[in-house]
Amino acid sequence: MTPSFQIFRRVSLALVCVVALAPVTRASVDDAQSFALQAAEPYVKDGFQVREDYWGGDLGVAEKKAVRQQLFKGNEYWFWLGTEVEAAKVSVHVYDADGKLVEQPDGWQKGHFAGAHIIPKNTGSYFVIVEIEQSPEERTHWALVYGFR
Repeated sequence: MTPSFQIFRRVSLALVCVVALAPVTRASVDDAQSFALQAAEPYVKDGFQVREDYWGGDLGVAEKKAVRQQLFKGNEYWFWLGTEVEAAKVSVHVYDADGKLVEQPDGWQKGHFAGAHIIPKNTGSYFVIVEIEQSPEERTHWALVYGFR
């Protein structure tokens, strides 16, 4: 083998290893979505329909993200937040257009899962605020799903 071919072969092998291991070593928003959907499972059994659309991204510790959503009077909604970082602590809260906290008191936070419940008194735009409160990671992937009935 020529020295050029040997170098090409080694570089090719290294690239194949990097590509093969990338999905194993790097988490994603899709992974976080799986956890958010896991948080929704008990509510689906209770009659909530989970929407296919979701929001996601990554945030640093103490960073917040606002998601605007149109909600309708007469419906009941749950928002579920999840991350694949099990040592993280996340939270989710719902505010009306005036910035007033409007969620029901049965919202919850359990480590890398959180849920917020709202029965809107008016149809309109609401703001769902997600936050990574604690995490061992510099950036933590998150996903937010919601359901209604």
